[in-house]
Amino acid sequence: MVRVLLTGGSGFIAVHCLESLLNQGHSVVTSVRSEKKAQMIRDTFPDVGKDKLDFVLVDDIARPGAFDEAVKSDPPFEWVLHTASPFHFNVTDTKKDLLDPAIIGTTGILKAIKKNAPSVKRVVITSSFAAVFDAKIGNRPGYTYSEKDWNPITEEEAIQDPISGYRGSKTFAERAAWDYVEKEKPNFTLTVMNPPMVFGPIHPKLQTLDTLNTSNQRIRDMLLGRMTDEIPPGGVNVWVDVRDLALAHIRAAEREEAQNKRFFVTAGYYSNRELADDVLKVVPGLEGKVAKKGGEFPDGGMLLLRVSLACIVCGG
Repeated sequence: MVRVLLTGGSGFIAVHCLESLLNQGHSVVTSVRSEKKAQMIRDTFPDVGKDKLDFVLVDDIARPGAFDEAVKSDPPFEWVLHTASPFHFNVTDTKKDLLDPAIIGTTGILKAIKKNAPSVKRVVITSSFAAVFDAKIGNRPGYTYSEKDWNPITEEEAIQDPISGYRGSKTFAERAAWDYVEKEKPNFTLTVMNPPMVFGPIHPKLQTLDTLNTSNQRIRDMLLGRMTDEIPPGGVNVWVDVRDLALAHIRAAEREEAQNKRFFVTAGYYSNRELADDVLKVVPGLEGKVAKKGGEFPDGGMLLLRVSLACIVCGG
């Protein structure tokens, strides 16, 4: 059994990480922004006692020193899984709402671990394929993306709109994490997950349709008849199952060969057209409510992927 701090415990990816950790017998403390969030998680895992699942309040991850007390534990933590970071486009100030929480939250928890939690040996951070993919160039047919690639976005570009802000937040936060480890040489290793679009089941006690995670919102919109005219393009058209991604976080913490690496974790390609066709097959009564055109793979060709050790190190 390992004592684990999991940040952002009510998030879409974090809840699946929590479930995997509990299923493997680990003891988890998860940070939440409010007692209401904590109770929602308790209700989702009603048979888990306080010795296996506990909570710490971190109401604002962008506040300096936000994690200073959260990283303290008795028994002490050995792993930290940092998933807390905003992924939404409902913002009024891109820097304040997206960039600052991602960057300050990431560097803040690393500083707190070094200062107050010397027992921590493994840190796993949830980044994104957005920190790998160069959206200005796009799919780049014939070019193979891998963990060696970085999004070259600038801060000036990132503050222009929420989508660019999200891409920038993930890129800048991950770079800041690697820079911190290189300069400070802490007592822990760092592993980073770079998932693309993340689909999968929702824990019903943690989500409503209005607060659905961003990736799954396109499926919600199909079900609600919001795509009757045409299905929109699918973006990068690469995906991963949230349950596989959660397991990858844990495997990365477990395995020595995963330390100090970043991992592009993916199940392969998808299109919004395929999602729409599957929705029509599975859910009766949607004929005429989900468009039959649009959402296909891009005409210019797909991006190519090289997934180095992810399936070996982070898989089963």
